[in-house]
Amino acid sequence: MNEKNKKILKWIGVYAVLTVVAFLVYYVTLPAINLRSEGFWIFLAFIFFLYTLPFSGLRVNTEILKQGEFKLHRAKRSKKAKWMLLAVLPLAVLIVGSIVSSTFFFARRYAAVIDVKEAVFAEDMPETENVTNIALMDSDTAAIVGNRTLGSLSDVVSQFEIAPTYTQINYRGTPQKVANLEYAGFFKWLGNRENGIPGYVMVDPVGNTAEYNKLASTIRYAESGFFGDDLMRRLRFDYPTKIMGTPRFEIDEEGKPVYVVACMSPRVALFGAKDVSEVIIFDPTDGTSEIYSVENTPSWIDVVYDGYLATDKYNWKGTLSGGFFNSIIGNKDCKQTTDDFGYIVIGDDVWYFTGVTSVNSDRSNIGFIITNARTGEYKFYPVIGAEEHSAMSAAQGEVQEKNYVASFPALINVKGEATYIMVLKDQGGLVKLYAMVNVEQYNIVATGVTQEEAKAAYLARLVTEGVLSPEDEPTPPAAEIETRTVTIGQITPVTTGGETYLYIVGKDSATEEMLLLRAKIADLEEILFLMEGDHISFTLTKTETEKVYDIVSFVLPD
Repeated sequence: MNEKNKKILKWIGVYAVLTVVAFLVYYVTLPAINLRSEGFWIFLAFIFFLYTLPFSGLRVNTEILKQGEFKLHRAKRSKKAKWMLLAVLPLAVLIVGSIVSSTFFFARRYAAVIDVKEAVFAEDMPETENVTNIALMDSDTAAIVGNRTLGSLSDVVSQFEIAPTYTQINYRGTPQKVANLEYAGFFKWLGNRENGIPGYVMVDPVGNTAEYNKLASTIRYAESGFFGDDLMRRLRFDYPTKIMGTPRFEIDEEGKPVYVVACMSPRVALFGAKDVSEVIIFDPTDGTSEIYSVENTPSWIDVVYDGYLATDKYNWKGTLSGGFFNSIIGNKDCKQTTDDFGYIVIGDDVWYFTGVTSVNSDRSNIGFIITNARTGEYKFYPVIGAEEHSAMSAAQGEVQEKNYVASFPALINVKGEATYIMVLKDQGGLVKLYAMVNVEQYNIVATGVTQEEAKAAYLARLVTEGVLSPEDEPTPPAAEIETRTVTIGQITPVTTGGETYLYIVGKDSATEEMLLLRAKIADLEEILFLMEGDHISFTLTKTETEKVYDIVSFVLPD
């Protein structure tokens, strides 16, 4: 073989190796092949650098290498080394494109990305008659409840773990949080990949319970998968040009798992104001998928727009409508959302809720917005009052001796009053109490062990403070009150949520039915005088649990 052919083969070998390196980098980083993706230009710069590297004039001093050292020397500069400057071009596009796409040049175009309708809270927000269906549990508490359920399944917990992110959905008319199982590491994937991931966890954020749902068809593609089983890798190879957001795990109305993936498109210049343009619905059991426009997304899908994107888009409008310099210096009419958001279920849709305050925040809101997580619709309610963190502090102050921590609240309508509702958690993250705080007068605070108790106490406070008339205060229906004569058996004190209750096992003297009675000692201290064997006439109200009654009053024996 002559010298020329050897040289050709050498270059073919070099570029074959470089091509393998380029593919491996693509395989790991998975950039979108899209001119409007910053990742594409970074990858292109790497490719140009990689393929012009042989012309750089760098060589290895083999004599020093033999001595156990590695050193690069500059060979005589090659005229072809100038081709390495090609790597600068994509970086230049990235830098210039980012600057040109910034709010400095296009502030008002950022502000025009969304339309916000102003609405009347009392008219537009349905009044909350039944507060048992409000999802107040945050992801941290959901993780505690979910892990407790998974921990009871020895065959599952040893191989899988629950994904760290729960998705808030509306499942068959009830709020739920769902999270899929993930492989607990590379070797667990290797040992289980043929069978796949067996199920997911659903947490009831109202009842503080969770259940593990085993799937008939197991999940093959997941974020914890490797190589071809990696979720994002499969999506990238199916949709190489799409700029994709974070996949969200959901289930359809039949309980079948899907991933919902938002596809993003810049709305300003080359890279600016990325917004959702399409939605991929991916079946992780068989790898099939469909892509929809936002307008045609199936109604059972709950989360298309991420809550952080929803608040960012409002902040563009709130701060940039008067131009870039006004957002920095004058701040005239500038407003922004508070630093977190909650969830509200209205009809069949999940909405994000967050307060709106001036950029020079004074711990009060000038209103709040809700955003439809599926359609991206915005509504603004001009209700002036406490911002969420002030309300959280007020709720914590109501039981400050217990050191409970308030969750970020949801917003409800109680008798036409905008009201924050939240949970109070102990240091272990478990829900202990519910709290309601009036938005406009955040000194009106009420707590309860259940949402129903909190609402009843809150309505009483509204009446006391003159916000509502006395007829609005709830009274227990007469049918719920019973009078029974009971022979007292075992008496047991139980402390929960910082309160001590007395539980009494007794027998109805007329029917001989066994009953369980309870009373909070602080509310009914005379209960401590009762003894085993006493025959007592009790006024009782029935709880949701069969044969369990709350004691309203009783008559002590002579």
